[in-house]
Amino acid sequence: MKALFLPALFALASPAFALEPAWPDLEAALYEGRTLLPGDDVIAIDAPYRTYDDARTLIAAQVAAPEGRLLSSVTVILDENPMPVSAVFTFRQPLPRFNFEATFRINGPTPMHMVAETTDGALWMVETFVKTSGQGACAAPPGTDPEEALATLGNMEIALEPGPSGSALDRLGALAHGEKQVDIDVMHPSHSGMQMDQITLLFIPMRYVESLDVELDGAGYVDITGSISLSENPSVSLSVPRSAAHLGVTMTDTEGTTTHAERALADY
Repeated sequence: MKALFLPALFALASPAFALEPAWPDLEAALYEGRTLLPGDDVIAIDAPYRTYDDARTLIAAQVAAPEGRLLSSVTVILDENPMPVSAVFTFRQPLPRFNFEATFRINGPTPMHMVAETTDGALWMVETFVKTSGQGACAAPPGTDPEEALATLGNMEIALEPGPSGSALDRLGALAHGEKQVDIDVMHPSHSGMQMDQITLLFIPMRYVESLDVELDGAGYVDITGSISLSENPSVSLSVPRSAAHLGVTMTDTEGTTTHAERALADY
């Protein structure tokens, strides 16, 4: 899947102040008339009512396939962002359930749609609305000097938690399902192509995390397709089976830079 269809959808995004909603065009382009089933019993979104920091907003979800089905992918769509398809999680082996959280740029007030696909081809959709603080995150100046950011670009830190963040009930629920949480922090400026160098006043070329491929015990687990909607130095947290003993992550950006990080996973 990777980022093949993401640039094509760049032009479909509407400005944050647009009167016409972007979703009908996005739905037609992405799903070509396929039926989107109500996903309230499949996807639980955790997103702020209003962002505290437009450039780094944490969005999380708990996804559980209907009984008798398995998940093949989950897609995060920020309708009014310049690149609406913001992240796609594609599972190398189908999963019954999956939890994640990631840091995103949210360019302005926007509907957000999340779509889970099961292995039988069914699509399950939920939506919410996120208000912003008016910072225009996708065009906001980078938080670090572009040259300094290149020096650490691609460095990754992997941390391990016993369960997903959130309430104690959430963590206990994860443990009951045999899961633990892995936190992946990626050093990358995630240049959107809309930001201006504050010294030269020239636009900084687009360069972002194109993919994070996650392996467990030497086998593919989940491939994450990125976009300019991922925040600068993005953080991604994933649920993994408690039985997993080793995790590897390969980052590839749009300039072809590839880095790799590994970590042994303690058993809980």
